[in-house]
Amino acid sequence: MRKLMKRTFSLKKPGFPLLIGIAILLLNMSHAQETKWIRVGSLHNWYMESGCEPEVARRGLVADQQDGMRWPAQFRWQDSQAAKALWIGATNYNDIVAGVEYAHKVAHVGPRQWHDEDEFMPAEFTMIGRFDHPTVLVDGIPASDMVFDDVIEDVNPDQKADRILINKVRTSMGILMTRKIYAFSQQYNDNYFIYEFTFKNDGIVHIDGTTNPQDLTGVYFFWQYRYAVCREMGAYGLFVMPQSATWGHNTMNDVVGYDPAAGDPFRALFSWHGRHSGSGFDNIGAPNIDEDGRLLASQYIGVVTIHADASATDKSDDSVQPRTTYYQGSDMPFQSGNDQYNPAKMTDEYVNVIAAGDPALTHAAAVGDGFADQFGQTSGGFSQTHGYGPYDIPVGDSIRIVMAEGMNGLSRQMNIEVGGKWYREETPYNLPGGGTTNDVDEYKDAWIFTGRDSIFQTFNRAIANYQSGFDIPLPPPPPDLFEVNSGGDRIQLSWSDNAESWPGFAGYRVYRAINVPDTTYEEIFACGAGTGNPVVNSYDDTQAARGFDYYYYVISFDDGSTNNVQSGVPLRSSRFYTQTNEPANLKRQAGTSLDSIRVVPNPFNIRLARDPQLGYGDDRILFLDIPPLCKIKIFTERGDLIKEIDHTDGSGDEAWDQVTSSRQIVVSGIYIAYFEVTEDYDDPSTGERLFTKGENAIRKFVIIR
Repeated sequence: MRKLMKRTFSLKKPGFPLLIGIAILLLNMSHAQETKWIRVGSLHNWYMESGCEPEVARRGLVADQQDGMRWPAQFRWQDSQAAKALWIGATNYNDIVAGVEYAHKVAHVGPRQWHDEDEFMPAEFTMIGRFDHPTVLVDGIPASDMVFDDVIEDVNPDQKADRILINKVRTSMGILMTRKIYAFSQQYNDNYFIYEFTFKNDGIVHIDGTTNPQDLTGVYFFWQYRYAVCREMGAYGLFVMPQSATWGHNTMNDVVGYDPAAGDPFRALFSWHGRHSGSGFDNIGAPNIDEDGRLLASQYIGVVTIHADASATDKSDDSVQPRTTYYQGSDMPFQSGNDQYNPAKMTDEYVNVIAAGDPALTHAAAVGDGFADQFGQTSGGFSQTHGYGPYDIPVGDSIRIVMAEGMNGLSRQMNIEVGGKWYREETPYNLPGGGTTNDVDEYKDAWIFTGRDSIFQTFNRAIANYQSGFDIPLPPPPPDLFEVNSGGDRIQLSWSDNAESWPGFAGYRVYRAINVPDTTYEEIFACGAGTGNPVVNSYDDTQAARGFDYYYYVISFDDGSTNNVQSGVPLRSSRFYTQTNEPANLKRQAGTSLDSIRVVPNPFNIRLARDPQLGYGDDRILFLDIPPLCKIKIFTERGDLIKEIDHTDGSGDEAWDQVTSSRQIVVSGIYIAYFEVTEDYDDPSTGERLFTKGENAIRKFVIIR
């Protein structure tokens, strides 16, 4: 095992920079903003209607220091987003509110506050889906995160993106910002979002329609990204790393492509989990030294520029944009207390931040092999920035900027394998490019650093997707209904057949996890092409064991004929559409004889039913210890049939809500329940015949209402 230096950091309270940041944020929040999640692919993120995502703005909780940009999102604590900002700056701006012509005017949203009444003012926040999320039920209960986190206002089956979020925001500078966010679930393009921004100078400076039309000069559009890779390693996850890692103290930031002569394939910024002086071990990738060495922070995250207008009249891509790529201290004074009416502060922001240009060395190059948390003597680490401009934008003209934000890195399996070998010091140490090493840290770090190539692959796919007009092959849709029902000797799964009309549809695959939903799933069933099973729309999980909770999802897949990345490999629907978040488990075991059948409660008295039995509602009558497969008929005392129930889940219990087949509530009286076995049933352990088809039993019960 690794011999590691004892760690002395604690989680008694948040660090000082975090407390200051949160306090400033809460003081400056004008009111709660509407947010929306996009969670159709392997990368999940939330977006705020004011046009950017400031620090802990979604819920205002300190524990949300790392909140959003979750990848791979099927696992817990995969957040790497700490704070973002969008500023718009201009020169010589005549402000009618202040009655002042500012040498430099800056409007802000983030990184720690925003003002949606008079600075960045939300005008539209609409989600459009290619299709709505499926209905997912476990034992009749809605059981999908998508119910609350995939709120769409419209459906457009002709769009290529699974989701398009349209966000319009008016600004105090007379610029209408339209942000369109595109998300895809196709497995080669599901780990990035494409952002298309249009900034139009329409002269409207307030949401109420107040105008202040003027030609704008020296306009910059400036973004800041404070990344902290990744929550699982930090104070609000497994706490393997010192607390300051949770706000990105050790984040490494790099930039490529801003020198057109360098021959880089694109213009991008990207970040990863760097060295921290307080860790006591080689923390690249944040191996879990408290358990098994699994890597907790091997992700790379970043943004690639796809297009930036050359000018308001020249819509070709300007290869030298963005002109600002300087890294900035995440807890510097300009990060807080932003004021669009403070001339000195705005001039400092414009000159020294927004229009700072390019550093002689990127942050990553300046840090080198050192400890990122010690560089620059800042308690908050450094953030990425890029600024596009300066533009002159006459009234009525606009600027368009397109970028993509994505994540990539080692798979969960590789995090376990590489981190485990590092932890156990288990040779051989095979390097990713071939060859071996005797240095276990070199081995681990080499594998983690392959994330650079992975995020570059993500950037290239995003660029190609946008430039093709989103003409990527689409996977079949998921089933629009997925039901899971607990049973006595099985858990029954069924799904709709809507995907089967999709061109090239080939079949379904079913996956299962045990006890928790945010873990690795195993495939338990497949049907259709290449599986050996005909296409069906149901599956009985007879391998489930009593005492465990089970979670499932089903995907549809095609024949691979349209796959333009790996020919012949099927494209599949996203797991997140049907993944359950409520447990299914084996119910009460079936009875062993007709003599054991009970009706509970008997008599049923509505006055006493305020203490419901066995978790059922007030009006439920339970039939217990019944055969696993039977028909239940309920008669009045004079022999009128009022209800039939087909009991098919293999369990030993069934409930009746005292409503007849004609949807009437029954009255007080004596009732007769007739039970008839519908299939032969043998004891699974002994093979003894317990029930024979056609056998029947009768029970009387009383209802007092």
